[in-house]
Amino acid sequence: MSAVSLSGGCQCGAVRFRLTGAPGTSSVCYCRMCQKASASHALALVSVGDATVEWTRGDPCWFQSSDAARRGFCEKCGTPLAYDAPDGLALSVLAFDDPDRVAPTIAYGVEGRRIWCDAIPDLPERHSLEDPDAVSFLEKMVSYQHPDHDTDTWPERKP
Repeated sequence: MSAVSLSGGCQCGAVRFRLTGAPGTSSVCYCRMCQKASASHALALVSVGDATVEWTRGDPCWFQSSDAARRGFCEKCGTPLAYDAPDGLALSVLAFDDPDRVAPTIAYGVEGRRIWCDAIPDLPERHSLEDPDAVSFLEKMVSYQHPDHDTDTWPERKP
């Protein structure tokens, strides 16, 4: 991967980061610990490698998930942001504003992959912009999600 400057952050915008330089390996992990940490079937992470990370707004909170690693997340919205272990820091791929720029190239912990994961590509698909009920719902919805780009300020959700 060539040298880049990529930004990202949590869903609510309270924590933002910038990765500058060439990131390391990007992977998807199916281990049970990553499943629990992400509440999903897998967690995609990209190692920081020789790049640098700057927390540009707020700081993640940390949970010591094992004696060897801790996981960073947004205290306000719960978004998983980082994995910190003796071999270095990794950032959640889907927390990047443009996750396709750090797409996974290898899978780890495949012994933990749920049996139904293989069927995901064959599931019936439903495109929300082609579904009148979904379009109606989305038109009425007010999103408090931070946009996929850096902002000078970001209002917190008003109750």
